[in-house]
Amino acid sequence: MRTVAFIPIKLNNERTPGKNTRRFTDGTPLCHFVQRTLLKLMEVDEVFVYCSQPEIQDYLLEGSRFIQRPSSLDTKETLCGDIIQSFLQTVKADVYIMANATSPFVTTETYRTCIQTVQKGDHTSAFASKRLQNFMWYRNHPLNFSLDKAPRTQDMEPVFCELSSPYVFRREVFEQFHGRTGEDPYIHECTEIEAIDIDYPEDFDLADVVYMNLLRRKDEYK
Repeated sequence: MRTVAFIPIKLNNERTPGKNTRRFTDGTPLCHFVQRTLLKLMEVDEVFVYCSQPEIQDYLLEGSRFIQRPSSLDTKETLCGDIIQSFLQTVKADVYIMANATSPFVTTETYRTCIQTVQKGDHTSAFASKRLQNFMWYRNHPLNFSLDKAPRTQDMEPVFCELSSPYVFRREVFEQFHGRTGEDPYIHECTEIEAIDIDYPEDFDLADVVYMNLLRRKDEYK
């Protein structure tokens, strides 16, 4: 069973320009974290960086491969499914791992669990998540509780929010749903640190503090 990972990267980010190659205080570029994690996994046959601009090759770690994607996929109108479809047309495999550089602290164990679950056939797709177990509102109305009888948060039914990495799916899942999850995905709950996702400059600053003060000396991030 051929299993490949791909890291979609664009260098012209609107919300945080240059974030994927921006360096933490110790000089480590953001895009190195996800590459390091994927390259450690025996379950992954190849790791690809999927970017329209060849300059990204300066940030590839040994073992990662560059595939140039169409620049038309760099627009604000581009949907995630468009990027996946383009990659699947280029690289044939049975199982795909979509991993974004913006979730740098997802552990190898989380990746391995999600990948093995799909490879073994227990589920046709898997993704990492963050548990939300609090008072939720939608369109100015309570979503998961009643105003006249608010429960204890620990008694609430949890909601799980998808993280940006990893998404693991069989090829037939995308062919059927044009997406990265099927009808019965395996949902892997992550820690608060794993759930850190970088969209805005302040997110990067927070990630830098966590990395420099809590994670940098751990084997997982070397």
